[in-house]
Amino acid sequence: MKLSRYQVFVVGVLAVLQFSIILDFMILSPLGVVLLPTLHITTSQFGLVVSVYAFSAGASGFLTAGFADRFDRKKLLLFFYTGFILGTFLCGICATYPQLLAARIVTGIFGGVIGSITMAIAADLFALEVRGRVMGIIQTAFAVAQIAGLPAGLYLCNAFNWHAPFLMIASIGVLIGVVIVLGLKPIDAHLAIKNDRNAFAHLLKTLTSPIYLRGFAATVLLATGGFMMMPFGTTFTVNNLGINAGRLPLIYLITGCALFVAGPLVGRLSDAVGKYKVFMMGTALSIIMVTITCNLGITPLWAVILVNAILFVGVTARMISSSTLITAVPDPGDRGAYMSVNSSIQQLSGGLAAALAGVIVVQTPSGRLEHYPLLGYVVVVAMLVTVVLMYSIHRLVLAKIGPARASAA
Repeated sequence: MKLSRYQVFVVGVLAVLQFSIILDFMILSPLGVVLLPTLHITTSQFGLVVSVYAFSAGASGFLTAGFADRFDRKKLLLFFYTGFILGTFLCGICATYPQLLAARIVTGIFGGVIGSITMAIAADLFALEVRGRVMGIIQTAFAVAQIAGLPAGLYLCNAFNWHAPFLMIASIGVLIGVVIVLGLKPIDAHLAIKNDRNAFAHLLKTLTSPIYLRGFAATVLLATGGFMMMPFGTTFTVNNLGINAGRLPLIYLITGCALFVAGPLVGRLSDAVGKYKVFMMGTALSIIMVTITCNLGITPLWAVILVNAILFVGVTARMISSSTLITAVPDPGDRGAYMSVNSSIQQLSGGLAAALAGVIVVQTPSGRLEHYPLLGYVVVVAMLVTVVLMYSIHRLVLAKIGPARASAA
């Protein structure tokens, strides 16, 4: 199935939109080396600045879910994206730690919901047969943010000050907002579905549906498998693998390039052979590479780059195929609520997974991380359990779409 010119435009808009959201989330961590002395804050205070985004985003998703299917998705997207731009702009002009903390809360409240709206729009406008390639393109936003966005943001920080990257993202957001206003058509077909429930009843129905609960459980485990190793990745690379910290940008650059190529290819492959098959292949690859990575000692740079790139390709294959299947779970009239709750669960689960990783891993006085293989095995177990849950969702999707379209799943 070929995409129309308008559908290609929509995919491009959604991808660039995701780029701005992901870049805003990613840019804060590398700015820590500047923010700590400039704002005279401790590492725990900086950690709160980072985590408060996820917690406010999680809360916002739950609060929005009851209303998510009662509005034109274009209007809903514009409302939250405007709030996101405002929050990012406030990050760019604040001068004190409390102001930055408040600005990150505002950004999280609005930005955390945009991902769920994006997924709902993709499910509304694209048939399951082509949704894999759409998700593949949207997911490349992470790679572009890593390849181009982070270096550009850090360059602006070094050339001017730490406010400049946030002002850059806000400026990009304004341009994207104008494109959405002028080019995106109303997305309101779901409004034709009769829904007499109030917002609270709609949220309660979404949270208690046995079918939807399976999808939420899969999201929890997907976040666990995807986020547990991320907080300590650079520390492990430097202190356990013996890679100079100055080489980290090269590792990120090559990994980002690999994902930029692999994302669209994985999306097309999932449409061609089936989403669950690609999920299984991505999981198998991820398990192998996680096991190898967590048991490495001092390793040459080329080997670290190779292992890291293959690992992230496997993780990307899992995320693209699983997110595509999960968008097929809710009924059209519940899609906005379901995706909002799902996004909140993902945010909260990611935060809890990172906290659990901090309990498992111990850093010695020399900087070396202990128990990292144990962390890897916990991730592997989470991945294996997710395979079972995703098979249940795969069967559910097959039952919904019918035998004529079974190959799409």
